[in-house]
Amino acid sequence: MSTDTRTITVGIDGSRSSLDAADWAAREAQRRQLPLRLLHAGTEPAVSGGVFDIDDIDDNDVPAGRTRAALDRAAIELSYAHPALDIIARRTATPAVPALLAAAVEAETLVLGTRGRTGSAGFPVGSVALGVAARADRPVVLVRAGELPEDERVPVVDGSPPSTAPYLPVVLGLDPDASADDLIGYAFDTAAVRSAPLHVVHPWTLPTSTLRPWRHRFPGTTVREHRVDGDPGPRLLEASARAGLLVVGRRTGRGPGRAARSLIRHAGCPVAVVPHD
Repeated sequence: MSTDTRTITVGIDGSRSSLDAADWAAREAQRRQLPLRLLHAGTEPAVSGGVFDIDDIDDNDVPAGRTRAALDRAAIELSYAHPALDIIARRTATPAVPALLAAAVEAETLVLGTRGRTGSAGFPVGSVALGVAARADRPVVLVRAGELPEDERVPVVDGSPPSTAPYLPVVLGLDPDASADDLIGYAFDTAAVRSAPLHVVHPWTLPTSTLRPWRHRFPGTTVREHRVDGDPGPRLLEASARAGLLVVGRRTGRGPGRAARSLIRHAGCPVAVVPHD
């Protein structure tokens, strides 16, 4: 992964989904020992909250916990939950999609919420989330409402704290025809940061040369390959129900394909959309 962009950035709009996404982003920033940047974009104010009362600040970094909006309440809550985390809350009047795309350029990962719906076979994904995931220059992780810290870990059965349980696998959907070093590198790096196994699902036969250099680069990561004859979508969807993160790719300059959009809507875990050549 590139080291010239060193923040985890999350879009905040006051919705439950965006707050759960912020919680996920805080955990990711802590895992990677990176600053967390909270960004509220657009002319509509975030939901009011009555914490502190200072003038609204536009296009400026503000200390976490100083203002009265949901953006700042989120920063306060996250600072209590992650006291060692460097948190910056920022508000801009720039419309959401261009503001988030600009923020993605300066971020290692951009995190956005989707509008989850409990008990549904699928859930709606907002136009902002899809628009940004289709055009961002960096990986975009989509997190639906209701995602909890324990959801990314192996279920606890002995009464020990959930935070001490091992992480669930990272699942990578890989097209053998794509030149996808950025995609593969992101999946291996993410699995290594979590000390999690990596499950690679791909159609037909994957050349051994595709994963060999990454296995050497990440010798501590357990890798399992799952070959699927035909459409890998159903297998990826099944695997996502037992995964901490699903990683899919899209060609640079193109949005996610139909299969990737279906996985974004129906996956049982957060989905990372990674641009690649």
